[in-house]
Amino acid sequence: MMAEKCTWKTEQQTGVDPGYLMLAVYLLSVIVLVLLGWCGSSGAAVQQTMALDEVRRGELLMPGAEPGRYLPVPLLSMDVDISITGITARTTVSQHFQNTTDQWVEALYVFPLPDESAVDHLQMQIGERRIIGKIQEKEKARKTYEDAKKAGKKASLLSQQRPNIFTTAVANIAPGETITVEIEYQQTVQRLKDVYSLRFPMVVGPRYQPGARAFPGPAAMSLKEGRGENPQDHSPAVAGNDAIFPPVVAPGEQPVNPISLHVDLAAGMELSRVDSLYHEISTAKNSDDSLSIRFTGKVLADRDFVLEWQPVQQQIPTVTMFSEHKGGDSYLLLMVMPPEQEHVEPLARETVFILDTSGSMGGESIRQAKKALLMAVARMRPRDRFNVIEFNSATRSLFAGSRPGTADNLARARSFIEKLEADGGTEIRPALELALDGRNDHDRIRQVVFLTDACIGNEQELLTLIHDSLGDSRLFMVGIGSAPNSYFMTRAAAMGRGSTLSIGKLSEVQEKMTALFSMLEQPVLTNFALQGGHIVETYPTPLPDLYQGEPLVAVVKAAGDVQSMQLSGLMGGSTPWQVELSAEDIVERPGIRVLWARKKIRSVMDTLSAGGDPDIIQQEVTTIALANHLVSRYTSLVAVEEKISRPSEKDLKTHNQKTNLPAGWQYKKVFAGNAATATPASLLMLLGLILLLTAACYAGLQRRRI
Repeated sequence: MMAEKCTWKTEQQTGVDPGYLMLAVYLLSVIVLVLLGWCGSSGAAVQQTMALDEVRRGELLMPGAEPGRYLPVPLLSMDVDISITGITARTTVSQHFQNTTDQWVEALYVFPLPDESAVDHLQMQIGERRIIGKIQEKEKARKTYEDAKKAGKKASLLSQQRPNIFTTAVANIAPGETITVEIEYQQTVQRLKDVYSLRFPMVVGPRYQPGARAFPGPAAMSLKEGRGENPQDHSPAVAGNDAIFPPVVAPGEQPVNPISLHVDLAAGMELSRVDSLYHEISTAKNSDDSLSIRFTGKVLADRDFVLEWQPVQQQIPTVTMFSEHKGGDSYLLLMVMPPEQEHVEPLARETVFILDTSGSMGGESIRQAKKALLMAVARMRPRDRFNVIEFNSATRSLFAGSRPGTADNLARARSFIEKLEADGGTEIRPALELALDGRNDHDRIRQVVFLTDACIGNEQELLTLIHDSLGDSRLFMVGIGSAPNSYFMTRAAAMGRGSTLSIGKLSEVQEKMTALFSMLEQPVLTNFALQGGHIVETYPTPLPDLYQGEPLVAVVKAAGDVQSMQLSGLMGGSTPWQVELSAEDIVERPGIRVLWARKKIRSVMDTLSAGGDPDIIQQEVTTIALANHLVSRYTSLVAVEEKISRPSEKDLKTHNQKTNLPAGWQYKKVFAGNAATATPASLLMLLGLILLLTAACYAGLQRRRI
């Protein structure tokens, strides 16, 4: 009775029935839900134009004819043709830009290529017309392109942003028109034990920006020039290099960039297997016994293509050497497999494991990495020493320093690893600083094993750190996920006198990690020297150590013809080993000179990490690239059609082409607060107004109660 009396009194004081108030709140909720549904459906229906406040989830649009309205972007598709002969590969990438709008447009596209690729050809095709690209210094090529764009001429510009990230710009695509840009490059095939492989990267993963402590947002960004390869570029400068941050397709949007692929594989040997690790393929034998390989079904650019092939068990030559003669000099490509070695007791060693637990490692990647790390730790023995470091936005280690591989320490490590989760930023520098102590007096082999997708934008800063802090350690990189940053992986391993491997799916972990640690436990050949043949230059210099099953690959420039060369080293650290190379062992193959030039450019660029003069380095790299018609950090390929296509009274609209998020990445883990909201600004304003009105009503009720 008392409660009923109090309730009746409140109703009398306020003059408002709580039931009516609840009904009003309910009706407001219904209105909000209806508006949400209306905005969602109307946003989906508007395909021709939309206002900025209707843009959601990083939509990529371009300005339309009506002020404040935006048009859908042109379409992009790609054809890839790879011709493999022995251990060299020639690849042609055809990018088709189709303008589906009624505007004249400029298309900008960010895409990956192998970091060791020697890009030497650009061709633009409009209908039956073909325009061949010319190599120019980067700024001159950019000016040539901009002048042609302004004049209304069709033009294309191919530029390098990182050794594995390139941009294509195509100007003055007419309404309804398709322009094809054709790029060609040369590369070498990888070999580990008796397995050959080739990777074609198909997606640029978003790059984490140290200092900003975040990935860039998923919306479109400009392709303004950055200074990303300057060793003085720390967080702010790297973050300014927008050309490595393409816009990303958001959840709920249709994937983009369909790819067709054909591989002609002339391995030069009988094969026991040919496998595509991450894509379905069909294989047919040609009349010359080479293999024709194609994708099965539709393929979108969201993960790297990796092809492996393995010869039938037989006596495989120890040395393979190819050459090309140009201008009176010989250019040699040398691959040496170490002799098979009987199993020996592994050497005592110290191993520091670094695991990337940042947001981009979420989902499948962190499961792969944790499984790999658990396997690696399990191989530690009591006489070995080890530690585990994990990092994202912060860094922490299992132990204060390396500990023996005892049962108790291994149990603590397993517990530590199993609890790790992926979240936060990719702050690699503190983890490397903790692992690399700069010492040259370790009492045992010291190996640092780094598991990461390496999706960061400050590669050069980290390479400088490795150069300065490595000491007598060896750095081994394990790439995790569907699209690891191969440029940083290979350069970090080369500078760290180690090697790299990639794990793209969970089923690969056991086989690949077992092979890696079997290799790490058994160094085979050290202290290499190559002599004879009037050698002018050799890359890499110095030649790295060899581990069981891992090939030595080097490029050599020699004066005149090469009759013989000698490769020597120490087996097991003390036993002399030597192989004689004669002219009869050399096979002529075109394209070796551009591979040598690419390796030389890489070597010169690496001197930035050692404090080299940027101006001198730029001049040297430019000279090499121009002489060999190669795209580099300081040179670009540009193609311009002489006739004017776009009438002067027609405006030109510019847009960036979207890329897919790498397969297995979790959108919310990567972008977190940077992801664009799916709620239009107009709706947010309406919701805010409703909340304000509700608050005002509630305040009025409270005043009446007093």
